Amino acid sequence: MKKFINHIPRDGSTLSPWQLEEQVSLTDRAVQSPDTFDTIIVGAGITAITTALTLQRAGHTCVVLEAANIGFGTTGGTSAHLNTFFDATYPEIESDFGEAAAKLVADSGKEAFSSIKGFIDEYGIDCDFEYKKGYLFSETDKETKQLKEILDSSVKAGIAVEESSKNDVPVPFELAICFDQQGQFHPLKYVNALAREFIGLGGVILQNTFVKESRVNDGTIEVTAGNKTFKATNLVYATHIPPGITAFSFRCAPYRSYVLGVRLKDNQYPEGLSYDMQEPYHYFRTHEIDGQKYLIVGGEDHKTGHDEPEKAFANLESYVNQYYQVESVVYRWSSQYYIPADGLPYIGRLGASGGNIYMATGFNGNGMMFGTLSAQIISDQIQGTENRYSELYSPSRLKPVAGFTEFVKENADVAWHFIADRFGTEELDAVSGLKRGEGKVAELEGHKLALYKDDHGKVTALRPECTHAGCIVNYNTAEKSWDCPCHGGRFDLYGKVISGPPRKDLEQITLSK
Repeated sequence: MKKFINHIPRDGSTLSPWQLEEQVSLTDRAVQSPDTFDTIIVGAGITAITTALTLQRAGHTCVVLEAANIGFGTTGGTSAHLNTFFDATYPEIESDFGEAAAKLVADSGKEAFSSIKGFIDEYGIDCDFEYKKGYLFSETDKETKQLKEILDSSVKAGIAVEESSKNDVPVPFELAICFDQQGQFHPLKYVNALAREFIGLGGVILQNTFVKESRVNDGTIEVTAGNKTFKATNLVYATHIPPGITAFSFRCAPYRSYVLGVRLKDNQYPEGLSYDMQEPYHYFRTHEIDGQKYLIVGGEDHKTGHDEPEKAFANLESYVNQYYQVESVVYRWSSQYYIPADGLPYIGRLGASGGNIYMATGFNGNGMMFGTLSAQIISDQIQGTENRYSELYSPSRLKPVAGFTEFVKENADVAWHFIADRFGTEELDAVSGLKRGEGKVAELEGHKLALYKDDHGKVTALRPECTHAGCIVNYNTAEKSWDCPCHGGRFDLYGKVISGPPRKDLEQITLSK
């Protein structure tokens, strides 16, 4: 049995079982500067790698530029549910966009699922893929009413779903519905297999290559990464959210979700995928690693940089213990996602980019499905092929009613943190006020600093203003990182960018002795 590894590496992330298990070495090709490609793709998760492979198969030349390693971000941190129903429910989509749009969303989900299964079959990918039934269940009268609406609208949209006498988990419920032909897999085994196929077709993947800036010069896109310059006709940002300050920094709210991998005493692992309707909701499934089954259960989501990650893990563990005979918690990790203002992702050509620049963001908790769908939409647009989902998911769509309330609420929260955090930092008279292993934003010698004292007593001081839009970062005790409460940027203990939208590291400050 694999022992629980509370692995806190320099990058500030706790690791999922997929990241701990799947250690794959892919050889990066030496690239001279400048080098020219048809398409530059920034990021190396499921969106990026699927897009790169799809275009390379069509005869395009592509380079993938990744700041860390393949699957470093949300693809490596996903709980890897494959669904044809989404966090934006079919009644919500029907209300905001219309019945035709709800059917399109359903069709796009089924198409993304078929695409994943198609790659698995075509390349013979051993990625633990299994078809599963998906159960959604209510625990209160209010939730039951909502669940009945979800059932009716899902059927109307063309989804195979029906009432169920069980919810597949030992949680009491009022009503349950069962979605047929859902699935699960090992995300990194899958994505790494696609990456190998991409490289085999002549594609280039450069890991540990942080993109500093991009510009359009006489119709050619130039991207600077490290000391190299890359040129291309097309640029795809598959970075979860576009870098820098854009409209999508305000249209998408960053959240973190928490996951445990649990070994049970009585072997009562669920057969399917299950979801309650709490806010935030809990999600359940089983995955087998090296012959040992684990209950994968997640929830306790909150906005990035808000609340206490350790408390979220503790609450989740307490919740699991209410219903299961827990022997041990073997894995624990968290991952980031973005909630779009109107419920649907933004996928495709950036209308205001002045060139062939593409993006994909706002996947909510459905990244494996929408990442795969994004690859098809963007690849079709680059090749000049019509895609029937392009308009629905267009980044330039304007829905003044749908999502307006969420847009106002989330950005009021951003504005509050921008101002309030400047007056809410904790005063420290001296660095000695810090405990070992502790981080705080504090007042020191008249300046606000992000301070961290390591286990040996060494203190690292950083300017606490996020380099994206100037909000004050907060310390994440669980993952030992500095997280921005406004737009979701994250930095490691030394100020290095872990994930966007920031492009610059936090400034290190030398403390006087």
